[in-house]
Amino acid sequence: MTSFLPITLFARAVAGECGDVKALIPTNIGPHDFQSTPKDILSIGKADVFFINGLGMENFLDRLISSAASTTLSVVDTSVGIKTISTDISNADSYSDPNPHIWLDPIRAISQVETIKDALVDLNPACSEVYTSNALAYVDNLLALHAEILSKLEPYQGKSFIAYHDFAPYFAERYQLKAEYLVDLPDINPSPADLQRVSNLVRDSDLKALLTEPQDGSNSFNSLARDLNIKIALFNPIETISQDFVYDESLYFDLMRDNLSNLLLSLGG
Repeated sequence: MTSFLPITLFARAVAGECGDVKALIPTNIGPHDFQSTPKDILSIGKADVFFINGLGMENFLDRLISSAASTTLSVVDTSVGIKTISTDISNADSYSDPNPHIWLDPIRAISQVETIKDALVDLNPACSEVYTSNALAYVDNLLALHAEILSKLEPYQGKSFIAYHDFAPYFAERYQLKAEYLVDLPDINPSPADLQRVSNLVRDSDLKALLTEPQDGSNSFNSLARDLNIKIALFNPIETISQDFVYDESLYFDLMRDNLSNLLLSLGG
């Protein structure tokens, strides 16, 4: 079992036909909005291993896992051993520290994939060759993605971009950019001070677009872009996707390349 979308994508890619991977959170619901049901507790109780992102993205899980009362379930935190970045927030009670969005950095995502592979090999050694082969192929694709992003963003190193909420510090650090944001969490309404701060950032830069996201309530963000006479472009944090999507191993890479394209638009590329 997995917690939410990026961990599901990584686990399914590694497990292949040698594992039955199910996500706890429906793909159209983000971990910030998840409401569990008794059926979820039963599903957790039947799982052999539960892969999570960690870093506070799944704080609701402790109660569910305790209720499942499984004596065999192994919980694997895919963030263990990954260098983190502190969350720069004003509302510290509602968010975790460090920032949890490690999957948006392809290099840190490699560590998550390898942690999943190691856990599956321990759980089911008979399929170790399949898990290892699948993980190597996925890591190769992550390295190719990283090289592509690095090449295309290199001319913009040191530049700033503005996203709706604080999801991009790892991506920004990896490619030597500066990530600014309107609000800490996607379900927080921006204050007048937030809007003024972002307005000042845009006026002091050459930005061509603000980066919104698919699951936010960013009417104020869109209005601000119109007021500033710049565009709105999408940067998908890959926390959700439509409920009827059909799993495709290329999804993470397709969304990240879409993010790259829109980020280049924002930076004037």
